[in-house]
Amino acid sequence: MTSIRSVRSVPVQVHARRLALIRGVHTAAWFSIESCVVYLLWAGATGRTDRRAGAAAAVVAAECLVFVGSGFRCPLTGLAERAGASSGAVTDIYLPAWFARNLPAIHVPLLVLIGWLHGRTLHRRRVRRVQAAP
Repeated sequence: MTSIRSVRSVPVQVHARRLALIRGVHTAAWFSIESCVVYLLWAGATGRTDRRAGAAAAVVAAECLVFVGSGFRCPLTGLAERAGASSGAVTDIYLPAWFARNLPAIHVPLLVLIGWLHGRTLHRRRVRRVQAAP
């Protein structure tokens, strides 16, 4: 007779201070990136495509590349899980769960809108330069 042994997973020890630090760092990073997104929306809506917008766009693009490069998962999520967080993506950030869960779905349309607004501004500038040229 063959016996089937149940395999117990070893419970992960929760490191509360480390987890709080990871969550705090992730929340601060999220806030700074979101500030760049808000600035890009405002700058695009008011036609202010400038160096500051370029710097904000670089921050947002870098964040997108890190997210994509990590398999569409925040690299800090793994750190939070190793520190004892019970589940995935929303455990390492101080945001409402529904909002954190839907961040990619919220941001894709915003990024498209930002691109369109700044593209429109740049196009208008080119048209003005061509019209002003002798």
